Amino acid sequence: MRKNIAVFFGGNSSEREISVITGLLAVNLLRSTIYNIIPVYLLPDGGMVTAAYKSPADFRKGANVRKTPVRLGKSCLLYGKREKKMLPIDCALNCCHGGLGEDGTLSALLTYYKIPSASPEAPMSAIGMDKTLSKIMAKGLGVPTVRSFSVTEKAWQERENIIKEAANFGYPLIVKPAKLGSSIGIKVAKDEEELVSALELAFRLDGAALLEEYLKDKRDINCAAYMAGGETVLSSLEEVFSDEEILTFSEKYEPHAGRHSQMPADLPEELAESIRGYTKTIYEALGGRGVVRADFLVAGGNVYFNELNTVPGSLACYLFGRSLTENKYFLLTLIEEALKNPPREKETITSGILEEDLFSGKGRKR
Repeated sequence: MRKNIAVFFGGNSSEREISVITGLLAVNLLRSTIYNIIPVYLLPDGGMVTAAYKSPADFRKGANVRKTPVRLGKSCLLYGKREKKMLPIDCALNCCHGGLGEDGTLSALLTYYKIPSASPEAPMSAIGMDKTLSKIMAKGLGVPTVRSFSVTEKAWQERENIIKEAANFGYPLIVKPAKLGSSIGIKVAKDEEELVSALELAFRLDGAALLEEYLKDKRDINCAAYMAGGETVLSSLEEVFSDEEILTFSEKYEPHAGRHSQMPADLPEELAESIRGYTKTIYEALGGRGVVRADFLVAGGNVYFNELNTVPGSLACYLFGRSLTENKYFLLTLIEEALKNPPREKETITSGILEEDLFSGKGRKR
């Protein structure tokens, strides 16, 4: 019997549209394989549906696509009248960028419902989604990062303190929403006026912001990692180029902008080895599962960890193969690894305390 693979995408996120593209890429590549592929779209306002999705046109306003509401059950999807029908799920693939899909929420639900996943688990996802936590994690592992400090929306109510801290920190600096990706809401602030504008934008999109030192003449270098046969596999290094001060959403995704990159990146071998080593260290320390992409900055002959993407764009397929056939076999490798090595269930300890009359006055004396 063919195994059922559920591909999750969408959700309530500023990156929802990109998630749809990544999800459909995975769905269409895997449909011609030995697995039965079930697209599961997370609706922006809550809930899940499945349908015979084929292209982004299916998500335009007025698109006539027959959808079936579903929800997670133990090792399955529930659907039909009163959700009494069950569709067994053998493995899940998370293609949700940002929001409650990439931050560990979906991963935790899959674990709770005992559905093996070919994507990172909740702890790695949560740390990767929060740029402040990512910095703390990297520093703890001895991976260098640029100077930074965090600001919450609540702290911004006393903006004079933040403005003073930024002045002492030194301009220019980069302002990033703490839990968004795809360069959404990121601005370079060269003075107090630009800082205020950048933070107001960040807090319209997120509840916290990360302020980082701006590195002049920096280079953006990416390295992806996944697990296969119990071993960590690393991609070639990719350098992504930008015509702006920072890499923008437009340059990443809009068709007219194109993606300017070089792979392998032209770096001294010592720097390249450092980046590969740091990627492997982070991946394995966080309990590597599925594919992640670690982004680094290179400036002045030094390497700095930038951020960790636990649901990278296109699932980082392009870093492991240039053709659609190679991309398909890469996704199959992720799924097969998850099917062969599901997380091992651990013993749950119970005390038996609920069998006692705790509230009747007959409980155990202390």
